[in-house]
Amino acid sequence: MSYYDAFLLISFGGPEGEDEVIPFLENVTRGRNIPRERLAEVGEHYFLFGGVSPINQQCRDLLAAVTADFAANGIDLPVYWGNRFWAPMLTDTLARMKEDGVRRILALPTSAYCNWSSRTAYEEDIARARAALGEDAPEVDLIRPFYDHPGFVEPLVEHTRAALDALPAEQREGAHLLFSAHSIPTAMAEASGGSGQAFGPEGAYGAQLAEVARLVAGRLDRDYPYEVVYQSRSGPPSQPWLEPDVNDRIEELAAEGVPAVVVVPHGFVSDHMEVKFDLDVEARDTAKKLGVGYERALSPGTHPAFVSMVTDLVREYAERAEPRRLSSLARCTGCSCPA
Repeated sequence: MSYYDAFLLISFGGPEGEDEVIPFLENVTRGRNIPRERLAEVGEHYFLFGGVSPINQQCRDLLAAVTADFAANGIDLPVYWGNRFWAPMLTDTLARMKEDGVRRILALPTSAYCNWSSRTAYEEDIARARAALGEDAPEVDLIRPFYDHPGFVEPLVEHTRAALDALPAEQREGAHLLFSAHSIPTAMAEASGGSGQAFGPEGAYGAQLAEVARLVAGRLDRDYPYEVVYQSRSGPPSQPWLEPDVNDRIEELAAEGVPAVVVVPHGFVSDHMEVKFDLDVEARDTAKKLGVGYERALSPGTHPAFVSMVTDLVREYAERAEPRRLSSLARCTGCSCPA
């Protein structure tokens, strides 16, 4: 890998103890004038799990798997990890890489899609971290959105099948699939993907989410009704965000007589706090109260196909190879996504 001399995993970060919860949330919301009462409310989600977000351990597990896969495939790159909002912080990691003599970094964000929060925000954080290190800071290339790479889609298919199989047979027959992703402001969604692209009213983000739902649903053993829903909305009620909310849709399906839902967190790479709380607690409780069967598919996590995808993406960039894509959806030209 002569062009790059290190691999960097960039993630969101999360607390690993109750005393870290509020400081972490303050980092996430800095400059947004969020009332402390609201931080305490969100903090309760973490306190329910002992103040420990699963995301950091999931990053450690992914890094260990990627390191082993690199070695098995003859990729001689040191592996690093930096977070946007909690230790290990991205700036600290880049400083360590600089000290280690790293000059050219290939970085993977833990987000598969194209929008401001999952692309541009990462680019801006990288730029700030590099600026803090001065003119001789390492160069960083951010890997493209990988939503339609086989290594992202295949684990979702396998995990959706397993979730369907976990339903009682009488519920499985009439089950409805809800593909869930993080809601964002509609204006942000509309702007995703760049100008001049016919992505539809929800921009590249909505189009990519719909495409992955189609790819997964089309690879199941039979046809199930499916749709994209959203979760984890924040911001003022007056600001339009992507809908429908997963809980609202479960209520509507219950009224229609649907016996069960399988929620597929296709908007996420791993089972972090917004999956564990918003889906495993809130959405599950909604379904239970309404008498609707409920199963939640696992995210890609450290599935072997996902780990192999990381290796494949590194080769794609290092060797300028043709991208592996299951979709013919137009490439992003905005959100800092490569065309």
